[in-house]
Amino acid sequence: MRLEPIGIWSAVFRSDAPEIDDAARELEDLGFGALWVPGGLGGDVFGPCARLLNATGHVVVATGVLNIWAHDPLEVAEAVRDLGATFPDRFLLGLGVSHAPLVERMGAVYERPYEVMVAYLDALDRAPNPVAPAGRALAALGPRMLELARDRTAGAHPYLVTPEHTRFAREELGLGPLLAPEVKVVLESDPVAARATARRHLTHYFGLPNYTNNLRRFGFTDADFADGGSDRVVDAVVAWGDGPTVSRRVHEHLDAGADHVCIQLLTDDPGVPVAGWRELAAAVL
Repeated sequence: MRLEPIGIWSAVFRSDAPEIDDAARELEDLGFGALWVPGGLGGDVFGPCARLLNATGHVVVATGVLNIWAHDPLEVAEAVRDLGATFPDRFLLGLGVSHAPLVERMGAVYERPYEVMVAYLDALDRAPNPVAPAGRALAALGPRMLELARDRTAGAHPYLVTPEHTRFAREELGLGPLLAPEVKVVLESDPVAARATARRHLTHYFGLPNYTNNLRRFGFTDADFADGGSDRVVDAVVAWGDGPTVSRRVHEHLDAGADHVCIQLLTDDPGVPVAGWRELAAAVL
């Protein structure tokens, strides 16, 4: 399965908004190569994926990512089989170990996440309808999970990362495996307004240790994660500015070794951001 260089990651793909179908078709027509559907705390992820696949003709649809604590691997393998039968070579199963606070909120015990992921991949391999390694990817940040992504999946889908992490991830993966980082974007040139929008979305993530521990590898400290994030960390993980500025920031990841960048457009409007996606297409594609 080949992904074109730029895709779209959006929580609105999980919504029941009537305009999603038309928006998906337009994103495909604009030239975006994949539509990434978040997994969150569980619930029906495959229904929204099927909706996007039905609405489009060739774009890849991927989970970004399915929370392995919330889904039985045999049921996942069956759902992937069904999507694959109807939409060959168009669905990518992104898997992640989520985060301790979120998993514990579900009533589960978050421990030994690496081993849990290994066991989950084993279960997908042994399922009556196995999920082939080429059809799955991991939300990998650190060296061990990146190595697992390299050895047992198509590659890695890191989230909330900098271009420096993308370069590090490519070195860990080596040449060949997919590297598809998520990049947050704010189409706003005023620094105060842009950072304010970014912080409204980032505060939640800066309370999740997997992300903050990964960012510490690249020189950030506890002070950077306080009060919605320092200017330094906000500017590092969010590409904000006008179209050409955002395009340059997105391409920093491609230059650092990414095969595909999935853009998450941050806005203060909860609706489907079709106008913003059009502006992104004009700037980035």
